[in-house]
Amino acid sequence: MQTWFHDNPVVSYLLILAFTIYIFNAVFRMGKLPILKEIIVHIIMAIGCLVLLLLQLDKLPIIQCMSVAVIMMLMLRGRQMYDKWRAKRGGGEAAVKRTES
Repeated sequence: MQTWFHDNPVVSYLLILAFTIYIFNAVFRMGKLPILKEIIVHIIMAIGCLVLLLLQLDKLPIIQCMSVAVIMMLMLRGRQMYDKWRAKRGGGEAAVKRTES
């Protein structure tokens, strides 16, 4: 797989950029930015992804590591949604169980 990413640098760059934007939005974003600042942040991320692309082309598993991070974030997001759904569905039961223990 590493050689395929090396042979297709455009696809590698787009994957790295997509993973970087998702990780930024999921972890580091504090709130909505004005549009100009948003554009500047994404341009800086796009330039920074070139460094990660160079590391990927130098046979380091950047895409694989970022994909593991994204999968773990999605699992956490799914767990949080499940807990919220369960609390909404069970409503009073959760409060009773907390007071008993």
